[in-house]
Amino acid sequence: MSETTAPVTTAASAPAAGRARAARIALRTLTVLLALFYGVASALPKLIAHPSAVESFDTIGWGSAAMYIIGVLELAGGIALLVPVLSGVAPIALGALMTGAFVVQMSYFDGENAATPLILIVPLALLAWTRRRSNTDLVRLVKRRA
Repeated sequence: MSETTAPVTTAASAPAAGRARAARIALRTLTVLLALFYGVASALPKLIAHPSAVESFDTIGWGSAAMYIIGVLELAGGIALLVPVLSGVAPIALGALMTGAFVVQMSYFDGENAATPLILIVPLALLAWTRRRSNTDLVRLVKRRA
Protein backbone atom coordinates (compact mmCIF):
# COMPACT_ATOMS: atom_id res chain seq x y z
CA MET A 1 0.00 0.00 0.00
CA SER A 2 1.44 3.36 -0.92
CA GLU A 3 1.59 6.37 1.33
CA THR A 4 -1.06 8.21 -0.68
CA THR A 5 -3.73 5.53 -0.22
CA ALA A 6 -3.17 4.85 3.46
CA PRO A 7 -5.97 6.13 5.69
CA VAL A 8 -5.08 9.10 7.82
CA THR A 9 -5.74 8.56 11.50
CA THR A 10 -4.59 10.59 14.39
CA ALA A 11 -4.10 9.41 17.92
CA ALA A 12 -7.20 11.36 18.99
CA SER A 13 -9.54 10.18 16.23
CA ALA A 14 -8.99 6.44 16.66
CA PRO A 15 -10.49 6.19 20.18
CA ALA A 16 -13.35 8.51 19.20
CA ALA A 17 -14.16 6.34 16.19
CA GLY A 18 -14.09 3.26 18.40
CA ARG A 19 -16.49 4.86 20.88
CA ALA A 20 -18.82 5.94 18.09
CA ARG A 21 -18.85 2.40 16.69
CA ALA A 22 -19.49 0.94 20.15
CA ALA A 23 -22.36 3.40 20.66
CA ARG A 24 -23.91 2.41 17.30
CA ILE A 25 -23.64 -1.28 18.22
CA ALA A 26 -25.17 -0.66 21.65
CA LEU A 27 -28.08 1.30 20.15
CA ARG A 28 -28.68 -1.37 17.51
CA THR A 29 -28.64 -4.07 20.20
CA LEU A 30 -31.07 -2.06 22.33
CA THR A 31 -33.32 -1.59 19.31
CA VAL A 32 -33.39 -5.31 18.52
CA LEU A 33 -34.04 -6.24 22.16
CA LEU A 34 -36.93 -3.77 22.41
CA ALA A 35 -38.35 -4.97 19.08
CA LEU A 36 -38.23 -8.55 20.33
CA PHE A 37 -39.80 -7.57 23.64
CA TYR A 38 -42.70 -5.73 22.01
CA GLY A 39 -43.21 -8.37 19.32
CA VAL A 40 -42.89 -11.50 21.42
CA ALA A 41 -43.28 -10.80 25.13
CA SER A 42 -45.85 -8.03 24.92
CA ALA A 43 -47.87 -8.35 21.70
CA LEU A 44 -47.97 -12.13 21.28
CA PRO A 45 -49.92 -12.93 24.48
CA LYS A 46 -52.55 -10.39 23.45
CA LEU A 47 -52.75 -11.62 19.87
CA ILE A 48 -53.12 -15.29 20.85
CA ALA A 49 -55.56 -14.38 23.64
CA HIS A 50 -53.44 -15.83 26.42
CA PRO A 51 -55.62 -16.25 29.54
CA SER A 52 -53.56 -13.72 31.54
CA ALA A 53 -54.05 -11.07 28.86
CA VAL A 54 -57.76 -11.83 28.55
CA GLU A 55 -58.17 -11.60 32.32
CA SER A 56 -56.36 -8.24 32.45
CA PHE A 57 -58.51 -6.70 29.75
CA ASP A 58 -61.68 -8.10 31.32
CA THR A 59 -60.64 -6.55 34.63
CA ILE A 60 -60.47 -3.09 33.11
CA GLY A 61 -63.63 -3.69 31.10
CA TRP A 62 -62.15 -3.20 27.65
CA GLY A 63 -62.77 -6.68 26.30
CA SER A 64 -61.01 -8.61 23.58
CA ALA A 65 -61.27 -5.99 20.83
CA ALA A 66 -59.06 -3.56 22.77
CA MET A 67 -56.69 -6.40 23.62
CA TYR A 68 -56.20 -7.25 19.95
CA ILE A 69 -55.84 -3.59 18.95
CA ILE A 70 -53.17 -2.96 21.57
CA GLY A 71 -51.43 -6.20 20.59
CA VAL A 72 -51.36 -5.08 16.95
CA LEU A 73 -50.06 -1.63 17.94
CA GLU A 74 -47.27 -3.20 20.00
CA LEU A 75 -46.33 -5.58 17.19
CA ALA A 76 -46.37 -2.76 14.64
CA GLY A 77 -44.22 -0.62 16.95
CA GLY A 78 -41.74 -3.44 17.46
CA ILE A 79 -41.43 -3.94 13.71
CA ALA A 80 -41.23 -0.19 13.07
CA LEU A 81 -38.25 0.05 15.44
CA LEU A 82 -36.32 -2.02 12.89
CA VAL A 83 -37.35 0.02 9.82
CA PRO A 84 -34.80 2.84 9.35
CA VAL A 85 -37.24 5.53 8.19
CA LEU A 86 -39.62 4.70 11.08
CA SER A 87 -36.94 4.25 13.73
CA GLY A 88 -37.45 7.77 15.11
CA VAL A 89 -41.23 7.83 15.28
CA ALA A 90 -41.64 4.24 16.54
CA PRO A 91 -40.12 4.86 20.00
CA ILE A 92 -42.28 7.97 20.37
CA ALA A 93 -45.43 5.99 19.56
CA LEU A 94 -44.42 3.14 21.84
CA GLY A 95 -43.60 5.66 24.58
CA ALA A 96 -47.14 7.04 24.27
CA LEU A 97 -48.50 3.51 24.50
CA MET A 98 -46.38 2.91 27.63
CA THR A 99 -47.71 6.12 29.17
CA GLY A 100 -51.21 4.75 28.68
CA ALA A 101 -50.15 1.41 30.14
CA PHE A 102 -48.77 3.19 33.20
CA VAL A 103 -52.05 5.08 33.72
CA VAL A 104 -54.05 1.84 33.38
CA GLN A 105 -51.76 0.02 35.82
CA MET A 106 -52.16 2.80 38.36
CA SER A 107 -55.92 3.15 37.85
CA TYR A 108 -57.11 -0.45 37.65
CA PHE A 109 -54.36 -2.57 39.21
CA ASP A 110 -53.34 -0.38 42.17
CA GLY A 111 -49.88 0.21 40.70
CA GLU A 112 -49.03 -3.47 40.33
CA ASN A 113 -46.45 -3.75 37.53
CA ALA A 114 -46.65 0.02 36.95
CA ALA A 115 -42.85 0.25 36.99
CA THR A 116 -42.56 -1.83 33.80
CA PRO A 117 -43.93 0.82 31.41
CA LEU A 118 -41.91 3.51 33.17
CA ILE A 119 -38.73 1.48 32.83
CA LEU A 120 -39.44 0.90 29.13
CA ILE A 121 -39.95 4.62 28.51
CA VAL A 122 -36.29 5.30 29.35
CA PRO A 123 -34.69 3.30 26.49
CA LEU A 124 -37.50 4.39 24.17
CA ALA A 125 -36.70 8.04 24.94
CA LEU A 126 -33.02 7.35 24.27
CA LEU A 127 -33.84 5.79 20.90
CA ALA A 128 -36.22 8.64 20.02
CA TRP A 129 -33.50 11.18 20.80
CA THR A 130 -30.73 9.41 18.91
CA ARG A 131 -32.94 8.70 15.90
CA ARG A 132 -34.63 12.12 15.71
CA ARG A 133 -33.08 12.82 12.31
CA SER A 134 -35.02 9.92 10.81
CA ASN A 135 -38.20 11.87 11.66
CA THR A 136 -37.00 14.63 9.34
CA ASP A 137 -36.41 12.03 6.64
CA LEU A 138 -39.91 10.60 7.23
CA VAL A 139 -41.54 14.05 6.94
CA ARG A 140 -39.59 14.72 3.76
CA LEU A 141 -40.69 11.36 2.33
CA VAL A 142 -44.36 11.97 3.21
CA LYS A 143 -44.29 15.48 1.71
CA ARG A 144 -42.69 14.15 -1.46
CA ARG A 145 -45.45 11.55 -1.88
CA ALA A 146 -48.28 13.94 -1.04
